[in-house]
Amino acid sequence: LEQLRNASSLPYGLFAANSTARHTELLKVSAITVVSRLPAPDRPFIDISIPVSADTPEFPGDTPFSCGWTMKRSKNESVNLSEIRMSPHVGTHADAPLHIEDGWDGSETLPVAAFMGVAYVLNASYASLSLSLEWMQEQFAGEAPERLLLQTGRSVSSGKFPEEWPVLTTDAAQWLVKGGTRLVGTDAPSVDSRHSKTLEVHHELFIRGANILENLALDGVTAGWYELFAAPILLVGLDGAPVRALLRKLQEHA
Repeated sequence: LEQLRNASSLPYGLFAANSTARHTELLKVSAITVVSRLPAPDRPFIDISIPVSADTPEFPGDTPFSCGWTMKRSKNESVNLSEIRMSPHVGTHADAPLHIEDGWDGSETLPVAAFMGVAYVLNASYASLSLSLEWMQEQFAGEAPERLLLQTGRSVSSGKFPEEWPVLTTDAAQWLVKGGTRLVGTDAPSVDSRHSKTLEVHHELFIRGANILENLALDGVTAGWYELFAAPILLVGLDGAPVRALLRKLQEHA
């Protein structure tokens, strides 16, 4: 086992250069180990990311997605080379504290571990626009999940920017974080209401050390427990970062 750990940590070129029979056998064992860790057919990954294109609705006043080409093979250049311009809040993304206050932490400080792990998808599409403390406590019998994904049914996945959506009250947000919630996600464009100028829920979550994930695509996802994989891109000094978000049903709940 120790030989396998050491061999698997070698750079590929160095490993190949030492391809003795022993190393070849270790490579075979390593490959089998990797294959065995692939998801079972009954637990496929569910992509909950909003596709980003010129048709993706942006928050009003934000920079929309646009793209172009700096090099083209059709012009006898060596490669096709594209460029994009957009706000990091277009599509599925993580907010950084810098988004709401000058001097607060930027996108490079977003903790990857908070965006990876067990999460609960909560159907809030039937609830009122104000997700109260009492309502939230009823959903979890007094125990907050480590990662909460709100399924409001009001997302940009429809191709239109929604007028309104359910949001947590500040005391509900406070209760969640005090109870151990590290991440609050939503399929809506924001954890605050569309016309909020004070962004009280953002403040409540960030001040208490929680993280925010917005613009998820939760259409058709059944409420329940999942594994979440949603690491933000490592961008430096920005107020947010794009995310490719995936879910997988937990083994015991599959």
